[in-house]
Amino acid sequence: MDIYRVGGSVRDELMGLPAGDRDWVVVGATPDAMVAAGYTPVGRDFPVFLHPVTHEEYALARTERKTAPGYRGFVFHADASVTLEEDLRRRDLTVNAIARAGDGALIDPCGGQADIAARVLRHVSDAFAEDPVRILRLARFAARFSDFSVAPETVDLMRGMVRAGEADALVAERVWQELSRGLMEARPSRMIEVLRDCGALAVVLPEVDALFGVPQPAQYHPEIDTGLHLMQCLDWAAAHGASLAARWALLAHDLGKGTTPREEWPRHIAHEARSARMAREVAERLRVPVDVADIGRLVAQEHTNVHRARELRPDTMVKLLERLDVMRKPERLADILLACEADHRSRPGFDAAGYPQAGIVSAAADAFRAVDAGAVARRLAESGKAGGPAIAREVQLARVAAVAGATQR
Repeated sequence: MDIYRVGGSVRDELMGLPAGDRDWVVVGATPDAMVAAGYTPVGRDFPVFLHPVTHEEYALARTERKTAPGYRGFVFHADASVTLEEDLRRRDLTVNAIARAGDGALIDPCGGQADIAARVLRHVSDAFAEDPVRILRLARFAARFSDFSVAPETVDLMRGMVRAGEADALVAERVWQELSRGLMEARPSRMIEVLRDCGALAVVLPEVDALFGVPQPAQYHPEIDTGLHLMQCLDWAAAHGASLAARWALLAHDLGKGTTPREEWPRHIAHEARSARMAREVAERLRVPVDVADIGRLVAQEHTNVHRARELRPDTMVKLLERLDVMRKPERLADILLACEADHRSRPGFDAAGYPQAGIVSAAADAFRAVDAGAVARRLAESGKAGGPAIAREVQLARVAAVAGATQR
């Protein structure tokens, strides 16, 4: 058998980037031979094996044939007769279809090295059109390698896939898998841009696609366009190391503006409640993890209130902190505040002033949590005023006083 390192680690090595997980292709072997050599079979749809020492994945060279719509409609063929070149030509992009042999030689039948040099993402063959997940993967790679363009013929191919309904066959788990990875890349806006350019955004995230072309008041949003604002938010968050939860929240925080009647533009009265509802619905559709989805809903619902932190009365601040559930789930406040900061500071001309609101809310939350409800209950019991409603009132008053002191009100 002959073994080759393939895919992303070879690509990254040629680009001078740290290589991630290594993938291997085995040519001239059978499943029985792999097992006899000590490899552990793990592949369900096609033969993949774990190395007995490194536990890295080794896949038999294979070809594939489309048999039904969607990304699951494939039959794979893997045996000792499949060549390395045949395996490479079934891959998605030329930059991912390069192999390195054990002696260091590069095998590049699809021109991947030339496309790396030219900074181009290009499909290997028309077989790209058989798997709609490849649209999402390409968009994710565009977010990672933001200085790469997408070849015009590849854009045309993706547009044809969308028109043919291939993107409609994408299932929620795969959409979220690729979307979440793309959100965590260096420039997430490129993913949105590529998906929108080929028409796939209107299929997988129609609520986000609807934001483009929707205006906002220029005094608060010099960029005007709501979709452009969303992309600026994502890139600001990426530049500041935001978590996936914060980036998802930014993707969802203004969804309600896409439903504002045209006659009300550029104002978007009560868009927060609509955005929170839509954020919850989209998260349910894509099966977003609950903890991530909750932060998205809260940011959509409360970002305007957080922006107004300097104006809030102590009792209003306490109600905000209760809605954010800072007592039971204090760990998520940082993500909520960073998402709100990105919403504010990503706007042209707004970054230099900073975001003191985050410090105000954090200080208020610390004071809120510092109130000892048990001590309040014991004090009331000693004075003969024990009882649920009385305790709740006193705890509330104590929290308001603590927040007032912490925020110097």
